Amino acid sequence: MSHHSDKGIAVLAITRHGLEIARVIRQNLKVQIYSPVKFSDSDSNVEWFTEQTSKVVQNLFSNSRALICIFSLGAVIRLISPHLGDKKSDPAVIVIDDKANFVISALSGHLGGANSMTEQIASFFPHAKAVITTAADVNETIAVDLVGREYGWEIENSESITKVSAMMVNDEKIGVFQDTGQNDWYKVKLPPNVHKVNFLEEIKAPEFKGGLIISEKVIKDRDILEKSVIYRPKSLVVGIGLHWDTTSDTISEGIQDILLKNGLSLKSIRNISTLRREKELSGLQEFSSAYGIPVQTFDKQELASIPVPNPSDVVNKFEGTHSVAESSAILSSNGQLIIPKIKLPPNLTIAVARVRF
Repeated sequence: MSHHSDKGIAVLAITRHGLEIARVIRQNLKVQIYSPVKFSDSDSNVEWFTEQTSKVVQNLFSNSRALICIFSLGAVIRLISPHLGDKKSDPAVIVIDDKANFVISALSGHLGGANSMTEQIASFFPHAKAVITTAADVNETIAVDLVGREYGWEIENSESITKVSAMMVNDEKIGVFQDTGQNDWYKVKLPPNVHKVNFLEEIKAPEFKGGLIISEKVIKDRDILEKSVIYRPKSLVVGIGLHWDTTSDTISEGIQDILLKNGLSLKSIRNISTLRREKELSGLQEFSSAYGIPVQTFDKQELASIPVPNPSDVVNKFEGTHSVAESSAILSSNGQLIIPKIKLPPNLTIAVARVRF
């Protein structure tokens, strides 16, 4: 789930110098500046406020993706402390001094993106230094909570993040097992305490204090789960054939049942694929919004051109293509079919393909 994806970036400047700094940021980044009305000039793109700064901070903290404060760190801490929630929901908070000597990542460094924004803002000022204190960045090691985030990977067991992060920054030996997903999730050489393994079972070895597991497979082994963070890459496409009256519940139960029987995680579904129809199917739409899983559709001519293991004359008669579930899954994933079509009478057919990375 994205961190404040639809909220903006607010810049709060409460001195004249601060206002100048805010305007430099605005030249380089899409932001909204807020400043006390006593400094107001002809700039109609600044929100000039009359209320107390504490009230403004309360409002901006709740309604911004990032809050950039151009005044002292101590004052910022006092103003935001009553509103702190948790690092999954708090906005990024960045503090800049009145001369733009220091740009400080103060809150939500990883998940809120404050660290990367701090580096970016520091680059707008010739003498500014970015101040970042999160251990993973200082030690140039892996930020466990960010692995694969740029690709939309989901963490299945967030309760293990803190434990494994501590092992990471304390240079404990950590095993990495990956059987699907993008391989370039870590752009440089792995840190010396992190070792790739070829088999999941190897993570159980006592030499590994923790594990990072990048897989679409359901993991049941308690010993492995206890010491690892599980990442779910978007590696599966579920192709479906359905009728206009197929309900969201039927789709949901069918997909969950088939994935469960095949030991695959629902969190690894990248999208659903099916035949494009003149009218949207309400059951499919409802399923898609309930689970946040997008749907990709194809014309019958596109589907008819894909060779499949189980073509059907009946489907061809009604839909103008010998296959919907298998052919759409293969086409959408650009990969291979891993579960050939399964009919779930009376009105659903499911096939699953693995995405080629």
